[in-house]
Amino acid sequence: MVIALVLFALTYAGLLFFPRFRAYIALASAVCFVVFGILPTSKIVDAIDWNVIMMIMGTMGVVSLFINSRMPSLLADLIIDKMPNVKWAVVSLALFAGVVSAFVDNVATVLMVAPVAVTISRKLKTSPVNSIIAIAISSNLQGAATLVGDTTSILLGGHAGMNFLDFFVYRGRPGLFWVVQAGALVSMVVLLVLFRKEKARIDADERTEVTDYVPSFLLLGTILLLILASLAPKEWMPPFAEKHINGLICVALMLIGFAYNIGKTKSLRIVAEIVKEIDYFTLLLLAGLFVVIAGITEAGVVDAISSLFVRASGNNVFVIYTLIVWVSVLLSAFIDNIPYVATMLPVAGSIASQLGIDPTLIYFGLLVGATLGGNLTPIGASANIAGLGILRKEGHEVKAGYFMKISVPFTLAAVTCGYGLVWLIWA
Repeated sequence: MVIALVLFALTYAGLLFFPRFRAYIALASAVCFVVFGILPTSKIVDAIDWNVIMMIMGTMGVVSLFINSRMPSLLADLIIDKMPNVKWAVVSLALFAGVVSAFVDNVATVLMVAPVAVTISRKLKTSPVNSIIAIAISSNLQGAATLVGDTTSILLGGHAGMNFLDFFVYRGRPGLFWVVQAGALVSMVVLLVLFRKEKARIDADERTEVTDYVPSFLLLGTILLLILASLAPKEWMPPFAEKHINGLICVALMLIGFAYNIGKTKSLRIVAEIVKEIDYFTLLLLAGLFVVIAGITEAGVVDAISSLFVRASGNNVFVIYTLIVWVSVLLSAFIDNIPYVATMLPVAGSIASQLGIDPTLIYFGLLVGATLGGNLTPIGASANIAGLGILRKEGHEVKAGYFMKISVPFTLAAVTCGYGLVWLIWA
């Protein structure tokens, strides 16, 4: 256990201080866990959650096709056309970014919605800073709403055996989707207050033209098939399909999209570009982390960390739940939430086992804190970094203090709402 704990500590320090090399650090650590005999070689393949890996890869491909079709820009144009002034345009774009982000990667959402806000600001000769910050933090907020909303949600689904519909109704009670929506409504009130002076009127320009609707149907098809897979009796499926059904659906729809695009353009160019855009770095990071987590679990480190939480709380479930949520908020404000959630999911399960309670309360509290907490600071989430990058290209250098004037009240409102609701529903 000592060797495993030292390896794990070095791994996490490396992930924190050398973010550009996270995937390589995780893979090197995984090799060390195997070389030192902490994790038997026979368990390596089973340690990696291939369903999660395939889901993320397939979703990335379908989403790239969806963005290339320009459908998100058209939807944003239609929303702006109905808004009376800048305040409502900013809030509606933030809401729209949140809705899209429940099904599309957060960074991709920012990259497709932020240009609309920049166009509006240029036309009105105003600063796009407030609107792009609002879009970025709203994208992060909705990541926990559905199974495909964010990598952390996919990780939870894989670990807890949750399907697409479980995020809406889980064991007869409201799921995370409704908790996130309540947080979104509360945080939108915060945005309305923050932007109450933005009353300039907006005139609609020409709408974006979309000529290819197939990528939109592929994205909708992915969601529909994930729902159907949730309802299908498991005994109808062979063992491999039962275990990897969600990943197989996402990869299959991606390949159908590729085949359609090749047939339509008679070229591999766009498909090649999309294949290059897939975030292999994150996929390798997760593969390495799965092996590392299996290693520390095998060595007893996960149970030791769980026992520490239990002792620190005096076996009080409310204290443990509160610690999980707010420590997750604090840590996610400064470190990437993917390795944190991947590490803490087995810890959360072990805590629940030691206390003899349903782990759902701890799982949902972890996701609320870790997903929403990244909004506190400019570096807490990739979507925030992407949004600030767009502003930098437009000549706006945003200081951390200004960003946090918007992000802190927004995040505290959303997390507090989610924290209270999860406890009321699942305690």
